[in-house]
Amino acid sequence: MADVYLSLGANLGERAATLRRAVRDFAALGTVTRVSSLYETEPVGYTDQPNFLNAVVLLETALEPPDLLAGTSAIEQAHGRQRSFANAPRTLDIDILFFGERIIAESNLVVPHPRLAQRAFVLVPLAEIAPELRHPVLSASARDLLAQLSDEDRSGVRRYVGPEWIAQE
Repeated sequence: MADVYLSLGANLGERAATLRRAVRDFAALGTVTRVSSLYETEPVGYTDQPNFLNAVVLLETALEPPDLLAGTSAIEQAHGRQRSFANAPRTLDIDILFFGERIIAESNLVVPHPRLAQRAFVLVPLAEIAPELRHPVLSASARDLLAQLSDEDRSGVRRYVGPEWIAQE
C-alpha cells in the first residue's frame, strides 16, 4: 500500500459537486483517508477563464503508478474532461503529487509533480492536511515549500469551504 497525494481542480460546471463526486469515485482506486478544505483560486497560465476550486486528498492505494494514472484519467474523462490546449478551462483535473516516497520520471508521469513547489493552489491544501510531508527531491516539507512562496503568489488562494464540503450534497 502506498500513500498517494492527489490534487484536484475544476473551473467549469458545478465545481464543488464535480470534485465531491470525483473523490467518491476514488473508492475504485483505494481508500481516501484525508481531504483538505476547498480553495478558490485564480487561474495560472491561461488566465482568461473562471476561477478554480482546488483540493488535495490522501489516497491509500495498492495500485502501481501506471494503473493509478489510468484510473485518475478515467475519472477525469467520466466527468467531461477535454484536453483542448495547455491550461484550458476544465471540468476536472487530477494530478498525482506524491506516490509514497517514489521518484518517477516517465514520459507520461513525473512524480513528485514537477511544478508543485511553485503552485500555491496545490501547496496551501497540501500543507493543510500534511504540513510535515517531505518532498523526496527538494528535502523540504509542504509547510516549508509554502513558506517559500511570496505573499503575492499565495494571495490568489482563498479558503472557500472547510473539509466538510466532502459530506455535503
